Amino acid sequence: MAERFQDCLWLWGQDAGCHHTGDAKAWKIPGENHLGPAEGARYLGNIPNCCRVVFNGMPTPPWDEESKRLRDFRQVVWSVVGDSSSSRNDNGGDDLDEVLRQARLFPNVTGGVLDDFFRPASRDARLAPGRLAEVATRLHTAGLKLWLVYYAALLDIDYSAWLKLVDVVTFWSWTSAELSCAEENIARWEALTPGQTHYAGCYLYNYGDCRPLTVKEMEGQLELYLRLWRQHRIDGVVVCSNTVADCGLEAVAIFREWLQQVATCERLKLVP
Repeated sequence: MAERFQDCLWLWGQDAGCHHTGDAKAWKIPGENHLGPAEGARYLGNIPNCCRVVFNGMPTPPWDEESKRLRDFRQVVWSVVGDSSSSRNDNGGDDLDEVLRQARLFPNVTGGVLDDFFRPASRDARLAPGRLAEVATRLHTAGLKLWLVYYAALLDIDYSAWLKLVDVVTFWSWTSAELSCAEENIARWEALTPGQTHYAGCYLYNYGDCRPLTVKEMEGQLELYLRLWRQHRIDGVVVCSNTVADCGLEAVAIFREWLQQVATCERLKLVP
């Protein structure tokens, strides 16, 4: 069966409303957000897979009730390390045991993800390479994959000791300036992570510049990611997120219309 573009989409799923509270208010996201990951995925265009990521420490384990709400997703990847405001994952802390427990309870849990993992100011990470190797081994023993968030701003720092330990790397352009040179940066990212699975991160809001994405920015990244996917340079796209899906953003409307048009697109055939 041919691979359809929609099948290679993932939602970056977080608690409804979490990008409108606390320090996240600095992003200046308009409107209100009431859609959780499952509802947001349906609204955006039936996105079939979900990275379920802890934000500001929430949700706290156990995650059984939330995993029940995620049962309709084909695949779910849970947080091993949450976002930078998730303090329980600082100083070497992680949620690996809970990820493994969820995988035993829910067969659609297929991996664990590290969010905001690298610390560019100190040029290190929230887990030492030795500990990350242990995390990867335990996930692999359970038949799960290790995912990682990687930003364009990290390209000039040598993180090879960590990058070589993960299975799936997602690449994100945080600011308008980074998005404008996304294709060049993605080429650099590919060179740093040969042989690994690559997903492009697609924002629906410009978090780095605290403003909505322009039509040009939104349409440009969508065209780029679809082309790279059809060329087999990326394996799919992760969309961020349900937390802005119902806030009246023009970028969301553009994404929903675009996905209706391209959902059944197939990859180009590779020539031996």
